[in-house]
Amino acid sequence: MTEQLLKMKKKVKRYLDKERYDHTIGVMHTCACLAMRYGADMDAALTAGLLHDCAKGLSSEEKLRLCKKYHLEVSEAERANPGLLHAKLGAFFAWQKYHVKDKAILRAIACHTTGKPNMSLLDKILYVADFIEPGRCEAPNLPEVRALAFVNLDECLFRILQDTLLYLERKKAALDPVTEKTYQYYKERREERYERTGTVPPNGKNSL
Repeated sequence: MTEQLLKMKKKVKRYLDKERYDHTIGVMHTCACLAMRYGADMDAALTAGLLHDCAKGLSSEEKLRLCKKYHLEVSEAERANPGLLHAKLGAFFAWQKYHVKDKAILRAIACHTTGKPNMSLLDKILYVADFIEPGRCEAPNLPEVRALAFVNLDECLFRILQDTLLYLERKKAALDPVTEKTYQYYKERREERYERTGTVPPNGKNSL
């Protein structure tokens, strides 16, 4: 780990409670493992993992206030569920407070909660790492998803999106339109991929 990352790590620890900090370190190390597996930039993956929740500890009111102060756009879904704003605000903090200049890292942090269509490799690594890091235990199908992450990242990404939508549907919880749009995008890409190769999706799963 570089000296810059070590300094960031100490700073991040001051702003997060123990549970959130432990999660952050888990995501950081999982990002590194996935970066090694898929040939992504190691420092970028470590930085994205370390800073992805740097705005998580703020209250909903504070998140909304800071977004207004710094002219960060807030969607209707984010206004109804301000917890989603920690990703967008976290990317801003990574740039402003932690002096991260790499736009790929900032974009990965900004979309790590909802995902987005046409994600970069780093985007996917952070999104998946946030779901499968060792401290997670509540998400469905975790053993299967964790194994899949190191075999086929795109298939794992689709599976996480699918499981997330099913979970929210069962809970009758609000769904951010960006997550649904992301799911539809990767569902179509997946169907095209399997049609092109003439293979069958794992477990026959193709959609909700």
